[in-house]
Amino acid sequence: MWELQSDWYSPTRLNSNPITQYDFPGDRFIPNRSLMDLDQARSLLSNRTTPNRNSNFNEVYRKSIEDKLTLDSEGNPFRMLVFRGSPKSNRKSIRCVDLMRQDEAKELDGNGKHHEPRRLPKGEARILDAPNIRNDFYMSTMDWGKNNVIAIALGKDLFLWNAENREVHKLLQVDDLNDFPSSVAWSQDAKTVAVGFRRSKLQLWDAETSKLVRSLENHKDRIASITWNGHTLTSGSRDKSIINHDVRAGSNVTCRLRTHTEEVCGLKWSGEGNVLASGGNENLLYIWDSSKMNSQRFLFRLKDHRAAVKALAWCPYQSEVLASGAGTKDGCIKIWNTKKGTCIKSIATEAQVCGLEWNRHHKEIMSGHGYSASELIKNQLCLWRYPSMEKVGSLNRYTSRVLHLSQSPDGLTVVSAVADGSLRFLEVFGPPSIDKSRISPLDGLLSLKISPIR
Repeated sequence: MWELQSDWYSPTRLNSNPITQYDFPGDRFIPNRSLMDLDQARSLLSNRTTPNRNSNFNEVYRKSIEDKLTLDSEGNPFRMLVFRGSPKSNRKSIRCVDLMRQDEAKELDGNGKHHEPRRLPKGEARILDAPNIRNDFYMSTMDWGKNNVIAIALGKDLFLWNAENREVHKLLQVDDLNDFPSSVAWSQDAKTVAVGFRRSKLQLWDAETSKLVRSLENHKDRIASITWNGHTLTSGSRDKSIINHDVRAGSNVTCRLRTHTEEVCGLKWSGEGNVLASGGNENLLYIWDSSKMNSQRFLFRLKDHRAAVKALAWCPYQSEVLASGAGTKDGCIKIWNTKKGTCIKSIATEAQVCGLEWNRHHKEIMSGHGYSASELIKNQLCLWRYPSMEKVGSLNRYTSRVLHLSQSPDGLTVVSAVADGSLRFLEVFGPPSIDKSRISPLDGLLSLKISPIR
């Protein structure tokens, strides 16, 4: 026989008599049958006619319990658990669920059809005239701001084109016969337009008031590339230097780099703002850590390209991945891991790479091309699938090279500035698709299309 120990049973009433002995103690989860009255339990389950009443409860208490279980708060009959067959009206609700499943299936699959492979559109959504655009590979004279306004330099003038109301506004005009805008970039808040000039000036313009805010004169030659990182404006020049400007400070220059040996024609800050990529006409690509730039120390110097590195674009879904494109003698698009300084992928396009734009909604990248030894390859737009870099398609309809690429704030439309004096809009990047392979088990359970539960 076992004697009951105080910690073997959780109900305190079992320990009320320490002399009580049991032939088997059990535990708190597995009941001890020696504590049960199996004969009484059998009688209660089998006898349906004579109600068994506990002598400890009087009629008043029993009546109160019955009222609580059978009447609601207003005294109307109520039953907590009722088992009955499904009424005929449930047929309607089942049909509604079926219709909802069909609607969701159409939404996921695109009107009930499977997704077709991605491809380039057959034609442009819009074409605008861009007379006097300068046919210069090294300059960057177009940018599409987050305010949905395109800033573009045409000859000696800089124009703003509003994509929503289609209004055109001339922001500035250069009077100097030997000067003109050579680079353009919107600030991240789309309130300021930075403009670099052939004769080394760098100006900041208020887009709303069309007034010159500030003029910076720290370079000695043409400014071909500029890029923003918060309040820091970074400029690259034909004087071979890169300058970081704090546009809020009176003494604006915070850092000056003199590592490139030829014109700096490509600049781009990463999305997180901690890494800068710079490309030069000496065929080199440099990767800079923002915290180490004052020491003139770069993270990596990449020598794989064989021509001027102008086209730079950071991947929007892998912060350490950078795409670069170079001039005619190289004609390659290279994908880099900037944390390791290694080339992940290299594609020989056999044409001058003038611009690169990542698709934020699908894993793709678009390239704009210029000169090539082959008539079939030059002056085209190409769409590449990432990370395989397989070509999705190309547009060969242009008679002149594609100089610049930029995309709309929603990431659905790409505009190309072509040397024939036109801006061409392609709705190529959207809309976003639903990747059913990434649906979580919980999402699948809650989905009317996937879950069999009605």
